[in-house]
Amino acid sequence: MRTRTVRSEPSARGCDVATVLFVCLHNAGRSQMSAALFERQAGARHVALSAGTTPAERVHPEVVEVMRELGIELSERRPQLLTRELAEQADVVVTMGCGDQCPYIPGKRYIDWSLPDPKGRPLEEVRATREEIARRVRALVDKLDQRRLEP
Repeated sequence: MRTRTVRSEPSARGCDVATVLFVCLHNAGRSQMSAALFERQAGARHVALSAGTTPAERVHPEVVEVMRELGIELSERRPQLLTRELAEQADVVVTMGCGDQCPYIPGKRYIDWSLPDPKGRPLEEVRATREEIARRVRALVDKLDQRRLEP
């Protein structure tokens, strides 16, 4: 996991709430799972957004299935295009496989998560990716929560 930090600005909603943007190629797998797991883990303490550089028409069926196993419904979510305006809303941008197509905006914290694309993979592999995302999301939320408590 690579982390690149540039001077960080407080969120427009106040310094207690962080907005995290999860980005992958199609916004139909990794970024959707990440945003949903982040929402569950962070509650109202932080905000999750997700987008893709070349959005698919829908969330991958195998992703919908493994997230349903956790009681999270993604079938109604629609992949959206990553725009500079969307990226500017984020305090932290987590990228997953979009490489140079992700916009670089000074003042944002960037984290790169190297994770396999779940599209077309067997369910056990998608579950493993989901669990790895959940682990990384827990660590990220813990870090963001610690910053909330700092004077």
